[in-house]
Amino acid sequence: MFNAIIMPIAKVLGYIFNLLFEALSFLHIGNVAVAIVLFTIIVKLCMLPLSIKQQKLTKLNAVMSPEIKAINAKYKDKRDDQNAMMKMQEETKAVYEKYGVSQMGGCVQMLIQMPILLALYQVFRFIPLYISQLKNLFIAFLKDNGGIMAFDGYADTMKQFGENIDWTNVDTAITEINKFSADKWEALRNAFPAFSDTIANSHSSLEHMNTFLGINMSQEPGFGFTLAILIPILAGVTQFISVKVAQSGQNTEVDDDNPMAASMKMTMYIMPLMSAFIAISVPAGLGLYWIATAVVQTIITVFINRYYDKLGADEIVKRNVEKRNKKRAKKGLPPEKIAKNATTSTKNMSASREKAVKSLEQIKAENEKKVQEIKESSKYYKTAKPGSLAEKAGMVAKYNEKNTKNGGKKN
Repeated sequence: MFNAIIMPIAKVLGYIFNLLFEALSFLHIGNVAVAIVLFTIIVKLCMLPLSIKQQKLTKLNAVMSPEIKAINAKYKDKRDDQNAMMKMQEETKAVYEKYGVSQMGGCVQMLIQMPILLALYQVFRFIPLYISQLKNLFIAFLKDNGGIMAFDGYADTMKQFGENIDWTNVDTAITEINKFSADKWEALRNAFPAFSDTIANSHSSLEHMNTFLGINMSQEPGFGFTLAILIPILAGVTQFISVKVAQSGQNTEVDDDNPMAASMKMTMYIMPLMSAFIAISVPAGLGLYWIATAVVQTIITVFINRYYDKLGADEIVKRNVEKRNKKRAKKGLPPEKIAKNATTSTKNMSASREKAVKSLEQIKAENEKKVQEIKESSKYYKTAKPGSLAEKAGMVAKYNEKNTKNGGKKN
């Protein structure tokens, strides 16, 4: 299933990546690291509409959060009541509809982006298999003019570089040899002296194309105190910054009653650490891709946040609902109502409703005012026509006046 979905996408992305590398080579800057950074920027810009939708959803979730929390609190002690849970789901759905947001919106965005990101991971993990110039340098001593793969005992000889590796598979051999250190390249030359010069020339060209700022993109950084250790460190730091910026403006308080929220906050710290740890044991080029992705995504998110902050939550909700209503109209569905005071929390809205309720004293005062008005109009009841409004007003006034006098006597 994975290969059926990811590999075709990786093949297309690899083809485009190869074209980019060829263009850079034409400009005499054919370097793997430069190609990785530029290609990452291009892909992220192509995915910009998805990033905008994702960040808009983050902003709207921050607005909806108080109402969703209020609903969860309302049904907190009714988790075992199936009817109550159904009502909670209905009320939650109503909140999402009010703001023009789909409950599956975030999942859809991830489902679209994940295959692309995984395909990019595949490309940058096996770069020599997608860049024809690099692959040809390996083919030059592996297959051309017989090559070392045609030698008797080739597979047994290569076992010194790895016991459990299928050295008879060209792609596997290219991938593994690409990770070789300078010492292993020297050992390879000694193992096949007839191809020593070809191997040396290929190694020199590969070193030139793979090295950037003293770091070989084809080799694993490892745990040593070398310049390459900056790759996993920066991979972790940049990813952490990217996540923090993406969540800016969102309610990040951990709700003790919401294990999912606590888990997400924990993930924000664990994932960068995992990225840094993994980047130690994979080719530096893959770590550079993670760094480039995090940096580009952070820059994009900053600009998107500035735009939406300037636009305001109410306007975002209004536009979102209008857009949803257009889609609903095409399906013949009734329009959704636009949320009023979208930026007001549930607590503030409750306070506003309480202030709007009139006190008993206010109601009593208004009723007394109405009675006085009826009394003023009672002078017309004697001359009023039978059944007229004036006659009825006078009768009411007379009745109230009589009750007032009787009450006075009792007091």
